[in-house]
Amino acid sequence: MSSEGVSEDCLGWAARDASGVLSPYKFSRRTLGDEDVYIKITHCGICYADVAWTRNKYKNSKYPVVPGHEIAGIVTKVGSNVHRFNVSDHVGVGTYVNSCRDCEYCNDRLEVHCIKGAIPTFNGVDFDGTITKGGYSSYIVVHERYCHIIPESYPLASAAPLLCAGITVYTPMMRHKMNQPGKSLGVIGLGGLGHMAVKFGKAFGLSVTVISSSMSKKEEALSLLGADKFVVSSDQEQMMALAKSLDFIIDTASGDHPFDPYMSLLKTSGVLVLVGFPSEVKFSPANLILGMRTVSGSLTGGTKDIQEMIDFCAANGIYPNIEVIPIEYVNEAIERVINKDIKYRFVIDIENSLK
Repeated sequence: MSSEGVSEDCLGWAARDASGVLSPYKFSRRTLGDEDVYIKITHCGICYADVAWTRNKYKNSKYPVVPGHEIAGIVTKVGSNVHRFNVSDHVGVGTYVNSCRDCEYCNDRLEVHCIKGAIPTFNGVDFDGTITKGGYSSYIVVHERYCHIIPESYPLASAAPLLCAGITVYTPMMRHKMNQPGKSLGVIGLGGLGHMAVKFGKAFGLSVTVISSSMSKKEEALSLLGADKFVVSSDQEQMMALAKSLDFIIDTASGDHPFDPYMSLLKTSGVLVLVGFPSEVKFSPANLILGMRTVSGSLTGGTKDIQEMIDFCAANGIYPNIEVIPIEYVNEAIERVINKDIKYRFVIDIENSLK
């Protein structure tokens, strides 16, 4: 590994304690290694993970925390042994920036499942002992393996949320063959992840039903995102009408909720994939066994999947719905994320506001 840089030339915003309040912070990045890419960050999406670790939700925050793992930017320098990137390329960096590169999962380009643990883009301990710092900053140095090409025709602001929200739903959809035209997909929750699941589902030719606890989401689900149906989860009549009709369900809800009502919506051999983080998952074994159903979990994705997803979005004109903000608004934006007052992803304009 390269040695850490000595000059504090990277400007970021960091949380210093569990209040999660972010403010300007100068720090050093490691010097550019032979296989590294130096990226001037132009945009960074805001993910709920930023809330969790700036506020020490998991009791392992390493302050000061510079969050952000939905990074888009422009290559300004490359190491002497970099082969995939050139200066001025548009690139993205997702939820991890290193892995062992030698285990079975790394060899299969599923680095997120690295046996030794993928190194998260922020609040992680890298193999050289340094603490990783994320995309709420002016630049980042990353090994080329963990960078992804963004076509120049695809806006960098739109690309940022693909690196977490997009890949989190794309990966299980591809793994469970949710790309078969004519099949039916249920999407639980209509936030940053859920709205991308709807977009991918429609692009794959699926019949998409949004299942939400809030009737207020109906118009945007049907008119804005193009879902085929909308069901309020608390309406038993609507839920019963949907029984045994869905081939797949993607559950993006992180709040605690019952699972049996959703399991009953699956056809025989149907698949429910969990990508949210409720505190527990409970359902009747009968709902699993009698319907020969599958419950699966999924994280983000490997480097191969991420590049494939970016290319798919570019080829099919799939763009996240975003609200672009200056870095000075980030604390208010995070409060709005907590209050679910966003449609559907905040993206920080790093290039034009981080000074």
